[in-house]
Amino acid sequence: MPNARTIPIALVQQGQWMASVCNACRYCEGFCATFPALERRLDFAEADLTYLANLCHNCGACYYACQYAPPHEFQVNVPRIMAQIREASYRKYAWPRVFAALYERNGVVVAIATALSLLAFMLGMTVLVDPVVLRAAHPDTEGAFYAVMPHRVMVGMFGAVALYVLTACAVGFVRFWRDTGERLADFFSVAATRRALGEALRLRYLGGGDADEGCTYPGEQPSLVRRRFHHLTFYGFMLCFAATSIAMVYHYGLGWRAPYPLLSVPVVLGVVGGIGLVVGPAGLLWLKGMRDRALTDEKQTGMDAGFLVLLLLSGITGLALLAWRETSAMGVALAVHLAVVMAFFLTMPYGKFVHAFYRYAALVRYSLERARPAPKFSSD
Repeated sequence: MPNARTIPIALVQQGQWMASVCNACRYCEGFCATFPALERRLDFAEADLTYLANLCHNCGACYYACQYAPPHEFQVNVPRIMAQIREASYRKYAWPRVFAALYERNGVVVAIATALSLLAFMLGMTVLVDPVVLRAAHPDTEGAFYAVMPHRVMVGMFGAVALYVLTACAVGFVRFWRDTGERLADFFSVAATRRALGEALRLRYLGGGDADEGCTYPGEQPSLVRRRFHHLTFYGFMLCFAATSIAMVYHYGLGWRAPYPLLSVPVVLGVVGGIGLVVGPAGLLWLKGMRDRALTDEKQTGMDAGFLVLLLLSGITGLALLAWRETSAMGVALAVHLAVVMAFFLTMPYGKFVHAFYRYAALVRYSLERARPAPKFSSD
């Protein structure tokens, strides 16, 4: 396995050559943030390439527009090289370092984590809960969930995993930001944060540049469908997170225990978010199936698919739990849903989820750069 602390030299050299060609051409400078950021540089260190790669959305517009793309002898393929550098950067910044190899076969890791989580929850319920209680139909009253999974056990398991995940993601982010050469304090610049957050929430660079006609995904024709599925996925996830956060306030602040009434705020947010987590990831998986293989990095295919499948299953199992919570299937539905969510948590630092941290950090740096005078290059 390549040294997890660095990107393979051959890949860095390929990226440097590609960036030099693009810098000389500049035809694609209006497509996304990657090219204006690239044009502020003449030399491209490894850290510059990881920054540019995490700005890239892998939409493919530059590939279809490029006069040097295959079958030209230069064989310039920006989306594929950026995807390869991006995947290598995930391994580079992983914490602990020993787990960097998990990115190599992420699809397998996701499957194993899901199976083990399901086994753990099913065994735990079998040991901790009376079989009669586990298989019985429960009234839709406060505390019904905790009859089949004690609250302290649920909180203890997810609390420990969440603490680990937050630590791993925070260390990865700090390593990425340190490599940019920017001060940590600059990351919290109000102006840069406001601009980057707005671009991230709107998915501005999936709009296809100033024309806002969409990116060339999954094929050569511009379309906004990818951005819409991304929005459903992202905001579906955020609504589910909001539902969980409000439920915590209900439980610890007001003493109200789950499950909550169908028209309560956590349930309504959870239902809308769950629908987003079904439609969004399913749509993105559908688009990936039609994606031009010339633009993809095969190593990332399993990672992307595993991440989307876990999000999709989280939405499906959450909605199923809501539908079956007054039936005898509630115990099994709860175990399956908790297992899927646990697998998602466990694989977050070693899968596609980390791109959210690095891309947002790259957008902040891009905002910082735009606020500075453009560099002056000698004609020599």
